[in-house]
Amino acid sequence: MRAPEFWSETDYTAKAAVRLLAPIGWLYGRSVTWKREHAAPFRPRAKVACIGNLTAGGTGKTPIAIAVARALIARGAQAVILSRGYGGKIKGPALVDPAHDTAQVTGDEPLLLAAAAPVVVARDRRAGAALADSEGADVIVMDDGHQNFAVAKDLSIVVVDGAAGFGNGRILPAGPLREPVAQGLARADAVIVVGDGSPALPGFAGPVLHAQLTPVDVLGLKGTKAVAFAGIGRPSKFFASLKALGAEIVESREYADHHAYTASEIARLKSKARGADAVLITTEKDFVRLTPAEREGVRFLPVRAAFDDMDALGALLDKLTSKAIAPANP
Repeated sequence: MRAPEFWSETDYTAKAAVRLLAPIGWLYGRSVTWKREHAAPFRPRAKVACIGNLTAGGTGKTPIAIAVARALIARGAQAVILSRGYGGKIKGPALVDPAHDTAQVTGDEPLLLAAAAPVVVARDRRAGAALADSEGADVIVMDDGHQNFAVAKDLSIVVVDGAAGFGNGRILPAGPLREPVAQGLARADAVIVVGDGSPALPGFAGPVLHAQLTPVDVLGLKGTKAVAFAGIGRPSKFFASLKALGAEIVESREYADHHAYTASEIARLKSKARGADAVLITTEKDFVRLTPAEREGVRFLPVRAAFDDMDALGALLDKLTSKAIAPANP
């Protein structure tokens, strides 16, 4: 989702909107508590690592899940990623086939995740975990699910955007939080801060790891004119990455997270790029949502999560599998 402006503004209108919506946010946060107190979690045979967050979108959770899955596989584990498949049509449980499935069927994130490990898509996380068990998983990596209590977890990691932190500290829809910060951190075994910054973590005394989302400049963008578009949690981060690599952004377009592009939208973007003699570029997450025909003439910027301290990540993974092979930055 794209963050409403009043989440970050401080004028009278923004403050009034927050006050008006705060009671709904309290109920939303209370619903998480109720679900936890009344849950009867399924215990799969495989160990479960949940990569979640406390805010709506834009923390870098999916690249972290990919990095964790790759590190587990490097240790010799049979890792299977479990995704809800947000934005896709399929309810599951189903094993993703990256050669034939599309983002319209599975959602965009499962296709990105499938580059690292087998992926199960399931709206019902219990059924998804059971399918992962049947696929021979040693470890199930849940991409999102910190507020989902259907499956018992052995390791709960909360991913936090270092720059944005927890926003205005309010719960949806008054702010970006899915639940109160202290409540969510109380269930976390570790926190991974992505990017620069050190947000306050009230009451949390566990390990805090730091990682960077590093763009892979496969296109050699320095000095290149670009028309950029993105439908992710925080498009501004993508545009900043392009500028940092030396690209000259002649036009940028923001869309809502998981936006389903129309053929006419892509055609207009391609026309803009041709008119400006520029490359048309987007995120990898957006690229997988395009049809094969729409992808022609569109480039994407891959992003990888790199940990500052791989030994600290290894110590977390020791809870899930043996350390026969030390993890390495992907």
